[in-house]
Amino acid sequence: MRYMATYDLMETMRNTNQWLGATARTMASYPMFAAVPNPMLEWTAAWGEVTERAFERMVVKPDWGIRTFTCDDGKDHLVHVETVVEKPFGDLIHFNVAGREEQPRKILLVAPMSGHYATLLRSTVKSLIVNCEVYVTDWHNARDIPVSAGKFDVEDYTLYLMEFMRELGPDTHVIAVCQPVPLTLAATAYLAELDPEAQPRTLTLIGGPVDPAAAPTEVTDFGHRVTMGQLEETAIQRVGFKYKGVGRMVYPGLLQLTSFMSMNADRHGKAFRDQIMRVCRGEASDHDAHNRFYDEYLAVMDMPAEFYLSTVERVFKNREIAKNEFVVNGHKVDIAAITKVAVKTVEGAKDDISAPGQCVAALDLLTGLPDEKKASHVEPGAGHYGIFAGKSWRNNIRPLVLDFIDSNAAKPKAKKRSKAKAAAE
Repeated sequence: MRYMATYDLMETMRNTNQWLGATARTMASYPMFAAVPNPMLEWTAAWGEVTERAFERMVVKPDWGIRTFTCDDGKDHLVHVETVVEKPFGDLIHFNVAGREEQPRKILLVAPMSGHYATLLRSTVKSLIVNCEVYVTDWHNARDIPVSAGKFDVEDYTLYLMEFMRELGPDTHVIAVCQPVPLTLAATAYLAELDPEAQPRTLTLIGGPVDPAAAPTEVTDFGHRVTMGQLEETAIQRVGFKYKGVGRMVYPGLLQLTSFMSMNADRHGKAFRDQIMRVCRGEASDHDAHNRFYDEYLAVMDMPAEFYLSTVERVFKNREIAKNEFVVNGHKVDIAAITKVAVKTVEGAKDDISAPGQCVAALDLLTGLPDEKKASHVEPGAGHYGIFAGKSWRNNIRPLVLDFIDSNAAKPKAKKRSKAKAAAE
């Protein structure tokens, strides 16, 4: 039962603040008060509206919001999010554009399990769905997974990726974003050893910590400063009674959000103060820039404790993948086993989370891969988010990645002539 009370206390505080916001908005908007105009009442109603929405969205999984897509025929086609593989800790989903011919590029987009939902990659999916068949790893909130489902650590994550790659087949092009980059590299290498025919065609690694020591950041410094005992004592709690995963050890999303917000407290505080004033002046809307950003940013999920702790210990502290010493199910994975999969790394010059040098380190580990199948790109002026979802991605990186995919795609097979046609010739 240890830490369960703390988990429920955090949820109680969140719930209370949501209630306070709703109460303030409702009371200050009471029709009778309109007879006595008072700026303070307007401000209170605005504060309540912003506060209620902020705390409410913390426990709600955002919707993908990709419902239709305009194809080359000029018509809007419905987009169906279909589950291809369903597993306890995450699903493989496909964005199926109804009535459109299957696109030649089949892309597996590996989303991070790092506190936010896979919907963080919404704009990335939208940009790729234009001319690709897009599949995404949709990780589940650990608070909703019963203890009976077992553990989930970096080795299980790697095995999940291998299963998803096998499901999609050898003509798949994998794009891994941020946190899953080193594990995606390991999964591809393990697949190269166990089932070479199931390897993907290309592997694009975007802003991930393959070798955290290559370019230290605040994130890597924290990983070195804190001991595993301290981390387990301060970050890990048991899911409370409200959710299906009651009793499961997790790194709570609300605790992660506190860390996210504290890193830029002044900027976030100003953003919410400005939003309250916009609501007062009637300038805000459900889908304005503030709400679009914070609807996603504040929506956090719990991570399985064993996944979080093993990531810090094995990827950051021990640098098992950087040293080519990563072990899955008792088997030492050899990154050099990748000999056919074309690999491209993408980094942002101003990335302060996974600094330039951490991701490109993957190419040095690929000693069995010919140089002509290796590529790298550093995007000038781009931060961490921009290399997969901002202008830098849309205008520069996406075209480069698609060109890389096309240049390493399987050549279309020549159509066989029928015997009758051959005889006629």
